[in-house]
Amino acid sequence: MQHISVLLREAVDALVIAADGIYVDGTFGRGGHAREVLARLSPRGRLVAIDRDPDAVASAANDAELAADPRFTIRHAPFSQMAATLAALGIDAVDGVLLDLGVSSPQLDDPARGFSFRFDAPLDMRMDTTRGESAADFLARADERQLAEVIRDHGEERFAAQVAKALVARRESGRPVRTTAALAEVVAGAVRTREAGQNPATRTFQALRIFVNAELDELALALSAALALLAPGGRLVVISFHSLEDRIVKTFIARESRSEVDRRAPFAPPRPTRLRAIARVRPGDADAAANPRARSAVMRVAERTAVPFAEGSAA
Repeated sequence: MQHISVLLREAVDALVIAADGIYVDGTFGRGGHAREVLARLSPRGRLVAIDRDPDAVASAANDAELAADPRFTIRHAPFSQMAATLAALGIDAVDGVLLDLGVSSPQLDDPARGFSFRFDAPLDMRMDTTRGESAADFLARADERQLAEVIRDHGEERFAAQVAKALVARRESGRPVRTTAALAEVVAGAVRTREAGQNPATRTFQALRIFVNAELDELALALSAALALLAPGGRLVVISFHSLEDRIVKTFIARESRSEVDRRAPFAPPRPTRLRAIARVRPGDADAAANPRARSAVMRVAERTAVPFAEGSAA
Protein backbone atom coordinates (compact mmCIF):
# COMPACT_ATOMS: atom_id res chain seq x y z
CA MET A 1 0.00 0.00 0.00
CA GLN A 2 1.33 3.45 -0.92
CA HIS A 3 1.99 5.67 2.07
CA ILE A 4 -0.26 8.74 2.09
CA SER A 5 0.77 11.53 4.42
CA VAL A 6 -2.14 12.56 6.61
CA LEU A 7 -3.12 16.26 6.63
CA LEU A 8 -0.22 16.98 4.31
CA ARG A 9 -1.24 20.41 3.05
CA GLU A 10 -2.70 21.52 6.37
CA ALA A 11 0.40 20.50 8.32
CA VAL A 12 2.86 22.20 6.02
CA ASP A 13 0.71 25.33 5.73
CA ALA A 14 0.78 25.61 9.52
CA LEU A 15 4.47 24.77 9.85
CA VAL A 16 6.31 26.83 7.24
CA ILE A 17 6.11 30.47 8.32
CA ALA A 18 9.30 31.65 6.57
CA ALA A 19 10.78 30.32 3.35
CA ASP A 20 14.29 31.01 4.65
CA GLY A 21 13.68 29.20 7.94
CA ILE A 22 15.05 26.07 9.57
CA TYR A 23 12.57 23.25 10.15
CA VAL A 24 12.56 19.83 11.79
CA ASP A 25 10.57 16.84 10.55
CA GLY A 26 10.81 14.59 13.58
CA THR A 27 9.13 11.64 11.85
CA PHE A 28 10.45 11.40 8.29
CA GLY A 29 8.74 8.10 7.44
CA ARG A 30 8.87 8.03 3.66
CA GLY A 31 9.21 11.78 3.26
CA GLY A 32 5.72 12.93 2.30
CA HIS A 33 5.72 15.91 4.64
CA ALA A 34 9.44 16.52 4.12
CA ARG A 35 9.10 16.89 0.34
CA GLU A 36 6.24 19.34 0.73
CA VAL A 37 8.25 21.39 3.24
CA LEU A 38 11.20 21.52 0.83
CA ALA A 39 8.85 22.69 -1.93
CA ARG A 40 7.99 25.71 0.25
CA LEU A 41 11.57 26.62 1.20
CA SER A 42 13.89 29.07 -0.54
CA PRO A 43 17.48 28.13 -1.40
CA ARG A 44 18.45 29.51 2.03
CA GLY A 45 15.94 27.37 3.92
CA ARG A 46 16.86 24.15 5.67
CA LEU A 47 15.08 20.96 6.72
CA VAL A 48 16.49 18.47 9.21
CA ALA A 49 14.64 15.15 9.19
CA ILE A 50 14.87 12.64 12.03
CA ASP A 51 13.61 9.07 12.23
CA ARG A 52 14.28 6.26 14.66
CA ASP A 53 13.51 3.65 11.96
CA PRO A 54 16.67 2.72 10.05
CA ASP A 55 14.55 1.70 7.04
CA ALA A 56 13.15 5.23 6.83
CA VAL A 57 16.63 6.73 7.00
CA ALA A 58 17.82 4.33 4.30
CA SER A 59 14.91 5.30 2.05
CA ALA A 60 15.99 8.95 2.28
CA ALA A 61 19.62 8.08 1.60
CA ASN A 62 18.58 6.15 -1.51
CA ASP A 63 16.41 8.96 -2.84
CA ALA A 64 18.46 10.75 -5.48
CA GLU A 65 16.40 13.95 -5.32
CA LEU A 66 16.69 14.28 -1.55
CA ALA A 67 20.36 13.29 -1.51
CA ALA A 68 21.14 16.03 -4.03
CA ASP A 69 19.27 18.75 -2.11
CA PRO A 70 21.74 20.79 0.00
CA ARG A 71 18.86 22.05 2.14
CA PHE A 72 18.02 18.55 3.39
CA THR A 73 19.70 16.52 6.14
CA ILE A 74 18.51 13.29 7.76
CA ARG A 75 19.69 11.65 10.96
CA HIS A 76 18.91 8.31 12.61
CA ALA A 77 17.62 9.14 16.08
CA PRO A 78 14.45 9.15 18.16
CA PHE A 79 12.73 12.53 18.10
CA SER A 80 13.21 12.83 21.85
CA GLN A 81 16.88 13.46 21.03
CA MET A 82 16.23 16.24 18.52
CA ALA A 83 18.09 18.85 20.60
CA ALA A 84 21.32 16.82 20.66
CA THR A 85 20.84 15.84 17.02
CA LEU A 86 20.52 19.46 15.94
CA ALA A 87 23.33 20.63 18.24
CA ALA A 88 25.66 18.24 16.42
CA LEU A 89 24.71 20.10 13.23
CA GLY A 90 25.38 23.48 14.82
CA ILE A 91 21.69 24.38 15.16
CA ASP A 92 20.30 25.74 18.42
CA ALA A 93 17.01 27.29 17.25
CA VAL A 94 14.44 26.43 14.59
CA ASP A 95 11.34 27.97 13.02
CA GLY A 96 9.15 24.89 13.21
CA VAL A 97 8.90 21.29 14.39
CA LEU A 98 6.56 18.69 12.84
CA LEU A 99 5.72 15.39 14.55
CA ASP A 100 3.53 12.85 12.73
CA LEU A 101 3.00 10.24 15.41
CA GLY A 102 2.32 6.53 15.41
CA VAL A 103 3.17 3.76 13.00
CA SER A 104 3.60 4.37 9.28
CA SER A 105 2.08 2.45 6.39
CA PRO A 106 5.45 0.96 5.30
CA GLN A 107 5.96 -0.37 8.83
CA LEU A 108 2.49 -1.91 8.90
CA ASP A 109 2.83 -3.36 5.41
CA ASP A 110 6.20 -5.07 5.97
CA PRO A 111 5.45 -8.48 7.54
CA ALA A 112 8.98 -8.75 8.93
CA ARG A 113 8.40 -5.78 11.22
CA GLY A 114 5.68 -7.60 13.16
CA PHE A 115 3.35 -4.62 13.58
CA SER A 116 0.26 -6.10 11.95
CA PHE A 117 -2.04 -9.06 12.56
CA ARG A 118 -2.69 -9.14 8.80
CA PHE A 119 0.45 -11.23 8.33
CA ASP A 120 1.95 -14.17 10.21
CA ALA A 121 5.42 -12.97 11.12
CA PRO A 122 7.86 -12.71 14.03
CA LEU A 123 6.41 -10.48 16.75
CA ASP A 124 8.99 -7.68 16.72
CA MET A 125 7.22 -4.26 16.73
CA ARG A 126 10.40 -2.23 17.33
CA MET A 127 10.52 1.01 15.36
CA ASP A 128 14.30 0.98 15.76
CA THR A 129 15.33 -2.56 14.90
CA THR A 130 18.93 -1.88 15.98
CA ARG A 131 18.14 -1.73 19.69
CA GLY A 132 15.69 -2.60 22.42
CA GLU A 133 13.43 -5.50 23.31
CA SER A 134 10.99 -7.00 20.84
CA ALA A 135 7.34 -7.53 21.72
CA ALA A 136 7.91 -11.30 21.73
CA ASP A 137 10.75 -10.94 24.24
CA PHE A 138 8.56 -8.76 26.47
CA LEU A 139 5.75 -11.33 26.39
CA ALA A 140 8.27 -14.03 27.30
CA ARG A 141 9.29 -12.33 30.55
CA ALA A 142 6.40 -10.17 31.79
CA ASP A 143 4.16 -11.41 34.58
CA GLU A 144 0.38 -11.40 34.37
CA ARG A 145 -0.03 -8.15 36.30
CA GLN A 146 2.43 -6.23 34.12
CA LEU A 147 0.86 -7.57 30.93
CA ALA A 148 -2.60 -6.51 32.09
CA GLU A 149 -1.36 -3.02 32.99
CA VAL A 150 0.33 -2.52 29.63
CA ILE A 151 -2.65 -3.76 27.62
CA ARG A 152 -5.12 -1.72 29.68
CA ASP A 153 -3.12 1.52 29.94
CA HIS A 154 -1.67 1.60 26.42
CA GLY A 155 -4.46 -0.13 24.53
CA GLU A 156 -7.51 0.91 26.54
CA GLU A 157 -8.59 -2.72 26.29
CA ARG A 158 -11.58 -3.63 28.52
CA PHE A 159 -10.52 -7.27 28.60
CA ALA A 160 -6.87 -6.62 29.47
CA ALA A 161 -6.93 -8.95 32.46
CA GLN A 162 -8.37 -11.79 30.41
CA VAL A 163 -5.86 -11.28 27.60
CA ALA A 164 -2.96 -11.21 30.07
CA LYS A 165 -4.16 -14.40 31.74
CA ALA A 166 -4.46 -16.15 28.38
CA LEU A 167 -0.98 -15.05 27.33
CA VAL A 168 0.60 -16.36 30.52
CA ALA A 169 -1.34 -19.63 30.28
CA ARG A 170 -0.09 -20.12 26.73
CA ARG A 171 3.48 -19.40 27.82
CA GLU A 172 3.26 -21.83 30.75
CA SER A 173 1.95 -24.51 28.42
CA GLY A 174 5.29 -24.41 26.63
CA ARG A 175 4.02 -22.48 23.59
CA PRO A 176 5.04 -18.85 24.19
CA VAL A 177 3.67 -16.28 21.77
CA ARG A 178 6.41 -15.44 19.25
CA THR A 179 4.41 -14.48 16.15
CA THR A 180 1.71 -12.03 15.18
CA ALA A 181 -0.71 -14.81 14.26
CA ALA A 182 -0.27 -16.50 17.63
CA LEU A 183 -0.90 -13.22 19.45
CA ALA A 184 -4.03 -12.52 17.41
CA GLU A 185 -5.28 -16.05 18.11
CA VAL A 186 -4.81 -15.73 21.88
CA VAL A 187 -6.49 -12.33 21.99
CA ALA A 188 -9.43 -13.50 19.89
CA GLY A 189 -10.06 -16.25 22.41
CA ALA A 190 -9.92 -13.86 25.38
CA VAL A 191 -11.89 -10.86 24.12
CA ARG A 192 -15.57 -11.70 24.59
CA THR A 193 -17.10 -8.94 22.47
CA ARG A 194 -15.83 -7.21 19.36
CA GLU A 195 -16.22 -3.64 18.22
CA ALA A 196 -17.92 -3.40 14.84
CA GLY A 197 -15.39 -3.44 12.03
CA GLN A 198 -12.40 -3.90 14.34
CA ASN A 199 -10.22 -6.97 14.81
CA PRO A 200 -10.31 -8.02 18.48
CA ALA A 201 -6.50 -7.90 18.59
CA THR A 202 -6.31 -4.23 17.53
CA ARG A 203 -6.04 -2.76 21.00
CA THR A 204 -3.54 -5.34 22.26
CA PHE A 205 -1.30 -4.84 19.23
CA GLN A 206 -1.46 -1.07 19.80
CA ALA A 207 -0.61 -1.47 23.48
CA LEU A 208 2.43 -3.65 22.89
CA ARG A 209 3.73 -1.39 20.13
CA ILE A 210 3.42 1.71 22.28
CA PHE A 211 5.07 -0.01 25.24
CA VAL A 212 7.95 -1.61 23.33
CA ASN A 213 8.81 1.71 21.71
CA ALA A 214 8.13 3.83 24.83
CA GLU A 215 6.09 6.04 22.53
CA LEU A 216 4.32 8.10 25.17
CA ASP A 217 7.51 8.83 27.10
CA GLU A 218 9.28 9.68 23.85
CA LEU A 219 6.48 12.06 22.92
CA ALA A 220 6.63 13.92 26.23
CA LEU A 221 10.39 14.35 25.87
CA ALA A 222 10.06 15.44 22.25
CA LEU A 223 7.51 18.13 23.07
CA SER A 224 9.80 19.63 25.69
CA ALA A 225 12.76 19.46 23.31
CA ALA A 226 10.77 21.14 20.54
CA LEU A 227 9.67 23.94 22.84
CA ALA A 228 13.26 24.63 23.87
CA LEU A 229 14.36 24.76 20.23
CA LEU A 230 11.60 26.94 18.79
CA ALA A 231 12.46 30.55 18.06
CA PRO A 232 9.83 33.19 18.90
CA GLY A 233 7.01 32.81 16.38
CA GLY A 234 8.10 29.25 15.54
CA ARG A 235 5.44 26.61 15.07
CA LEU A 236 4.85 23.25 16.73
CA VAL A 237 2.67 20.95 14.61
CA VAL A 238 1.70 17.53 15.95
CA ILE A 239 -0.51 14.93 14.27
CA SER A 240 -1.89 12.26 16.62
CA PHE A 241 -3.86 9.12 15.82
CA HIS A 242 -5.29 8.02 19.15
CA SER A 243 -6.49 9.58 22.37
CA LEU A 244 -3.43 8.67 24.45
CA GLU A 245 -1.14 10.68 22.18
CA ASP A 246 -3.52 13.56 21.68
CA ARG A 247 -4.12 13.89 25.42
CA ILE A 248 -0.40 14.38 26.02
CA VAL A 249 -0.13 16.97 23.24
CA LYS A 250 -3.28 18.82 24.33
CA THR A 251 -2.17 18.92 27.97
CA PHE A 252 1.33 20.10 27.06
CA ILE A 253 0.09 22.96 24.88
CA ALA A 254 -2.50 23.98 27.48
CA ARG A 255 0.08 24.00 30.27
CA GLU A 256 2.62 26.01 28.31
CA SER A 257 -0.09 28.46 27.24
CA ARG A 258 -0.77 29.47 30.85
CA SER A 259 1.14 31.89 33.06
CA GLU A 260 1.82 30.04 36.30
CA VAL A 261 3.03 31.06 39.74
CA ASP A 262 5.65 28.86 41.39
CA ARG A 263 4.00 27.82 44.66
CA ARG A 264 7.41 27.38 46.22
CA ALA A 265 8.15 31.07 45.53
CA PRO A 266 4.76 32.83 45.54
CA PHE A 267 6.26 36.34 45.45
CA ALA A 268 8.38 35.64 42.39
CA PRO A 269 7.11 36.78 38.98
CA PRO A 270 4.84 34.16 37.37
CA ARG A 271 6.36 31.92 34.74
CA PRO A 272 5.54 33.47 31.39
CA THR A 273 3.50 31.66 28.77
CA ARG A 274 5.70 29.97 26.20
CA LEU A 275 3.13 28.73 23.67
CA ARG A 276 -0.02 30.03 22.07
CA ALA A 277 -2.51 27.44 20.85
CA ILE A 278 -3.51 28.19 17.27
CA ALA A 279 -5.58 25.36 15.84
CA ARG A 280 -7.04 21.90 16.21
CA VAL A 281 -7.64 20.32 12.79
CA ARG A 282 -9.43 17.13 11.78
CA PRO A 283 -9.34 15.57 8.29
CA GLY A 284 -12.22 16.35 5.96
CA ASP A 285 -14.56 13.68 4.66
CA ALA A 286 -12.64 13.39 1.39
CA ASP A 287 -9.31 12.87 3.18
CA ALA A 288 -10.80 10.25 5.50
CA ALA A 289 -12.35 8.40 2.55
CA ALA A 290 -9.10 8.42 0.57
CA ASN A 291 -6.94 7.36 3.52
CA PRO A 292 -8.55 5.20 6.24
CA ARG A 293 -5.60 5.95 8.54
CA ALA A 294 -6.67 9.61 8.57
CA ARG A 295 -10.05 8.98 10.20
CA SER A 296 -8.77 9.21 13.75
CA ALA A 297 -6.17 11.93 13.13
CA VAL A 298 -6.04 15.16 15.13
CA MET A 299 -3.56 17.91 14.31
CA ARG A 300 -2.71 20.52 16.94
CA VAL A 301 -0.77 23.67 16.14
CA ALA A 302 0.88 26.03 18.61
CA GLU A 303 3.19 29.02 18.26
CA ARG A 304 6.19 29.92 20.40
CA THR A 305 5.62 33.21 22.16
CA ALA A 306 8.24 35.94 22.45
CA VAL A 307 10.90 35.05 25.01
CA PRO A 308 10.93 37.59 27.87
CA PHE A 309 14.31 38.93 28.93
CA ALA A 310 14.19 37.09 32.24
CA GLU A 311 13.77 33.77 30.46
CA GLY A 312 16.44 34.31 27.85
CA SER A 313 20.20 34.64 28.21
CA ALA A 314 21.79 37.82 29.46
CA ALA A 315 22.23 40.54 26.91
